[in-house]
Amino acid sequence: MESALSARDRVGVQDFLLLENYTSEAAFIENLRRRYRENLIYTYIGSVLVSVNPYKELEIYSKQHMERYRGVNFYEISPHIFALADNSYRAVRTERKDQCILISGESGAGKTEASKKILQYYTTMCPTRNNTHSIRERLLQSTPVLEAFGNAKTLRNDNSSRFGKYMDVQFDYKGAPIGGHILNYLLEKSRVVHQNHGERNFHIFYQLLESGHSELLRRLGLDKTNPQQYHYLVKGNCPRVSSISDKNSWKIVSKAFSVIGFNEEEVEELLKVVASVLHLGNTQFGEDEFGETHITTDTQIKFLSELLGVDGSFLSEALTHKKIVAKGEEMIGPLSLEQALSARDALAKAIYGRTFTWLVQKINQSLAFQDEVYYTSKCSSVIGLLDIYGFEVFQNNSFEQFCINYCNEKLQQLFIELTLKSEQEEYEAEGIGWESVEYFNNKVICDLVEEKFKGIIAILDEECLRPGEASDITFLEKLEDRLGGHPHFVTHKLANGKTRKALGRDEFRLLHYAGEVNYNVNGFLDKNNDLLYRNLKEVMCQSENQIVKECFHTDELTDQRRPETAATQFKLSLAKLMDILMSKEPSYIRCIKPNDGKQPGRFEEVLVRHQVKYLGLMENLRVRRAGFAYRRSFEAFLQRYKPLCPDTWPNWQGNLSDGVSTLVRHLNYKPEEYKLGRSKIFIRFPKTLFLTEDALEIRKPSIGEKALGFSVNNHTFVCLCLSVVIVIQSWWRGVKGRRRATRRRQAADTIRKSVCVCVSHTYKTHVIGNFNKNLVKYTYTVEAFWKIQEEPSRHTHTHKDWVTYILFSAQLEQKVVASGIFRGQKDNYPQSVPRLFVGTRLGLFHQILISELLKLFEYELYGVAVTKYDRRGFRARPRQLLLMATGVILVQESKIKQRIDYSSLLGKSSYYSSATLEFQHQSNTTDSDTEDLQCDHVIEAVTKLAIMADKIHNVNISQDSIKFAIARGKEGVIDFTYGAELRVIKTKNGRLAVVS
Repeated sequence: MESALSARDRVGVQDFLLLENYTSEAAFIENLRRRYRENLIYTYIGSVLVSVNPYKELEIYSKQHMERYRGVNFYEISPHIFALADNSYRAVRTERKDQCILISGESGAGKTEASKKILQYYTTMCPTRNNTHSIRERLLQSTPVLEAFGNAKTLRNDNSSRFGKYMDVQFDYKGAPIGGHILNYLLEKSRVVHQNHGERNFHIFYQLLESGHSELLRRLGLDKTNPQQYHYLVKGNCPRVSSISDKNSWKIVSKAFSVIGFNEEEVEELLKVVASVLHLGNTQFGEDEFGETHITTDTQIKFLSELLGVDGSFLSEALTHKKIVAKGEEMIGPLSLEQALSARDALAKAIYGRTFTWLVQKINQSLAFQDEVYYTSKCSSVIGLLDIYGFEVFQNNSFEQFCINYCNEKLQQLFIELTLKSEQEEYEAEGIGWESVEYFNNKVICDLVEEKFKGIIAILDEECLRPGEASDITFLEKLEDRLGGHPHFVTHKLANGKTRKALGRDEFRLLHYAGEVNYNVNGFLDKNNDLLYRNLKEVMCQSENQIVKECFHTDELTDQRRPETAATQFKLSLAKLMDILMSKEPSYIRCIKPNDGKQPGRFEEVLVRHQVKYLGLMENLRVRRAGFAYRRSFEAFLQRYKPLCPDTWPNWQGNLSDGVSTLVRHLNYKPEEYKLGRSKIFIRFPKTLFLTEDALEIRKPSIGEKALGFSVNNHTFVCLCLSVVIVIQSWWRGVKGRRRATRRRQAADTIRKSVCVCVSHTYKTHVIGNFNKNLVKYTYTVEAFWKIQEEPSRHTHTHKDWVTYILFSAQLEQKVVASGIFRGQKDNYPQSVPRLFVGTRLGLFHQILISELLKLFEYELYGVAVTKYDRRGFRARPRQLLLMATGVILVQESKIKQRIDYSSLLGKSSYYSSATLEFQHQSNTTDSDTEDLQCDHVIEAVTKLAIMADKIHNVNISQDSIKFAIARGKEGVIDFTYGAELRVIKTKNGRLAVVS
């Protein structure tokens, strides 16, 4: 990241923490504008990623870009969504701590696309298991299905998500995605029966009409010629969107259905439900001469009867009459024309809303990981993706906007709390004093909405449930009586003269963290009640359509309790979501829409300022900048800036903290400008860093001159460099070629000494050929093997050689397994390839000691000396590890210290570059236990253990550290680092450190 600071005047800074005038909203927006102009759509606020929708395809999401960000420190290269995704993934792998990524922003800001990019990164870059390919595809294909049923064209976005989505992606201990689970929140069911001007209903209706084949549409009673003939599709008076788009989308959805696991019958049943909603919309009512309501469109009832699998006469009766049960007696009364229309719309919303919930559950069944034994072994971790609606402020804000903005208040509260918490934890870990930060605590607004008995939701529920004539206006009056003195609540009646002009008599205003919003109370009670007449439920419970039958349960008819209101359901589900998010380590993506016209390159400052405010970005920046603007590890800081000090250039040989101290003293840093932690340097002001970076830019030319030993002009310097590069390349190619030839020659000699050719040439070719197939895949000595086969005449065919060959066959099998486990995963694996595995590594003395002991058990198959480290004090204890036919035995001379059956083994871990082995197993007293062993022959020992225990796929190569449970909820940590020699020590912080 620091390398980009030299271009900051042109492209801005990559991290808003480096803004000098960080309190200025204008400076914040100008930095966004500069980066957007250069197609740099990503910027950090510390660990928060700010993303601006480019409204065009950018060539920054290829697999090559994914590789570039894989395994790289978060701040090392330019900001990107892949960097954030990889950072969360590495935290899951190394810390075994569940992560979550919270994506928020206005409709059209790119939230759904951001979640797709993250899923794409995980399904492409993560390792694979034998059965994970289908899971990867299902994770990806769940998105187009949910978009078809949950997204719609709005004024702001052609593909706006009209529901909130939280998805957990589950990873196994090797980091492969193995499952997922989706939670959905607050589907905008009112869109089914009404759309604002210029908007459309959910995509699935148009996709079905445009792309369904004639026979299917005939069975559904639909006509594809004109979607405008359906009452529920014309409410928004939206110009017809290109049918090509709907057709292409339907092809994608059809493929996704197949991948997820829907059969043809289930898809058709689902489409019947969709078609039934359209027929309900076209069901019309009239009044006879006596004023009674009746249905005037019998054709629609006929189709509804067939599609829903219900009795047509019962459905007609239920749509025009209501049933009331009181004290065990049933009373049926007619509905007015207005009530019948409301009942029809309520049924349409209920059918569609419950079907959407069923669809999510069906997708969850497809994504669920089936291996229950594996799942309960606690070896899996999850990364959650929250794609939720951002703060909404429209010309007319209703019940949906009230719920959405309440959700954003809760998320903002969580956001600030966790940001402060993570800052405080980092300061404490580095031994730097923490100073309390003043910030706006929006708990007062959350309490205003959700407090029991006193909050707006409680008052709304009370008004919905009370007997008598309750209405939206009586609800508003009750709000004025109960909340009249609250500083964040005002109505037309309570406002002063200036404010009253901006408030309607049927509106109330809330002062949110992001600003003021006026809510119109019309429709609040109906939307909160979300009731369906009892007789309509009875008809739906008798449905023969399998999906409808699963959506409407007969339990609802016998349950005497009134169902929870929509607002209360949302409040409870939101509370559960907060618990989920609090249990995970969060990362944040804040999406911004640069213009309302969806045009690339256009940056509307007023619109962007509006979103910066509502996303709380300035507040977050202020909280993060309350301390230090920049922090880096000693190693990274010293590596970059060491040329600026003669004492640290070209290499610093001492302690890293001393090197950084020497460097900053040479740079004349003032005490108030920086602080040194235990492993990081903290710089308070961006200007300090900018001056350091500018000094480095000035210094770079002289560094090159001194390295050459003389000064040359640019042309001569380039020519000389090219000549030097060519010479070095030629020399290095020769060295590599000679080394490769030497290794092949040595490998051929080793194999030639061991392989017997006493059997006939035909038999030998057949047997060796089988091993060659594996050898070609896994070893480095394929050419050597072919060389042996070309010279069969050089070998004698004796019985002794034949026995040697059979033994060598087993050797090859073990080597192939070792290659599958360790190749590319462990630094010293290539050096182990030519070394033969042996039957035992125990000396004569140990074999004599344990010989009597082994008579009590089965025959020993392998033995090796190890060092065991206690979990409490990390004391080193010499042991002998014996692999028997049915389990592992740890022995101290002639005493058995521990016996572990292979069946109880859960997994084995080995560090990337050390001789340390950890294996986890079931314990009699706890869920699981682990053993930490040091072994000089770890590749050989792990390979033999994996083969004998039949746990080849349960080996995990750890990278940085291993966490484990000690007792009573306490956790221990083993850290792995590089050093000059192998050492295992207990550090001051109580951890076990393995230096390799």
